[in-house]
Amino acid sequence: AAARLAAEQEVENLSGLSPNPEKDIFVVRENRTTCLMAEFAAKFIVPYDIRASNHVDRITEQADIPLSRGAQMKGKCSANESELEISWLEQAYTLKLFFLKVRGARGWWGTEHGRIGGSSLALSRQEGHNTSRGQEAFWRLSRIQFTYDTSERTYFKDAVNPGKHTASSHRLSALVTPAGKSYECQAQQTISLISSDQQKPVQLLLSEVRIQPFDIAADFVFSEEHKCPVDQREQLEETLPLILGLILGLVIVITLCIYHIHHKLTANQVQIPRDRSQYKHMG
Repeated sequence: AAARLAAEQEVENLSGLSPNPEKDIFVVRENRTTCLMAEFAAKFIVPYDIRASNHVDRITEQADIPLSRGAQMKGKCSANESELEISWLEQAYTLKLFFLKVRGARGWWGTEHGRIGGSSLALSRQEGHNTSRGQEAFWRLSRIQFTYDTSERTYFKDAVNPGKHTASSHRLSALVTPAGKSYECQAQQTISLISSDQQKPVQLLLSEVRIQPFDIAADFVFSEEHKCPVDQREQLEETLPLILGLILGLVIVITLCIYHIHHKLTANQVQIPRDRSQYKHMG
């Protein structure tokens, strides 16, 4: 048990290596081997109540809480389950991410919904489409838990009944990725969490995500990436005009070449005069 505890505490916050000040990098190591890597920018949008000016009514405000650099972290790794726990501002805020590796039956879908790139969709339905056929192994983000303290004054101002609350996901199946690969998504993703504070919805905004909780082949190195559908569509939208432009340019060049060859051939042909009086000048 002591050895396992020591292994669980072998974690590193490498956020200082990221050029993006809003982006954090976390590494969990066991037995001197990297077993979990996570790199992302995160922000929470948390509704909370304050008293109106009449001191009777309540007004709902909104706290925007970024994941601070230099956060403390814990991690656990096993063959089929991994966990990442991140705390900041003297543990006023704690984010827990739970990952699960399974084999998917044909037609398996999750039910968690979110918003990606401004359009509402089922995360697992989109991202698991290519990984749920047959009995292919894949991993997924299975649960999120966010604990926050409304008595903390950095982001909460004069909250009614201040105290700690927990926001959790419900039947989450997000970031579905084939086993042995890392998940990558530059686009912003929004995942809804339900809070113990009068069941208020808390929004988790993730962006510039690169995560791999299992099967890391090389120390501190992500495996081949599995891009999210939004990034794939955006990449296609960026390259499609270029491809169409190249095809159009090629068609124009071929047309000009054909015209030039045709014009050269017709120019070199001997023109036989139609006026018989001009025959005497021939030869």
